[in-house]
Amino acid sequence: MKQKTWTIDDHLDGKPDTSVALYHEFVRLVEACGPFTYAVSKSMITVKGTRRGFAGAKPDARGLRGYFDIQRTISDDARITSVSPYTKRLYVHAFRISDLAGLDEEFAGWLREAYEVGQGGHLGTS
Repeated sequence: MKQKTWTIDDHLDGKPDTSVALYHEFVRLVEACGPFTYAVSKSMITVKGTRRGFAGAKPDARGLRGYFDIQRTISDDARITSVSPYTKRLYVHAFRISDLAGLDEEFAGWLREAYEVGQGGHLGTS
């Protein structure tokens, strides 16, 4: 039995226009960080740097949900739905965005931090 290969279009198909627009803005913010690749699965569209995946997103009926990995915790922002330690140096931040205003410069800054993780910036000596 052949397994389905998931695509970005599969994730966008049938989603509200607002959710698709949020996804495209998320990608625009990631593109501003530098080159990356995609890893698409049934559950998420992950973006990867040269060393590892650093963020992911999936449009749904309510907007955009996803995650990013950074080296600190953010606990005082309503967009962040949970924070979990991933390694000694990394924390996975789950987010939910319901309108374009949520993808602001502060969010772009978090993605820049996550992009550095994707490039291996978290692997420095400490």
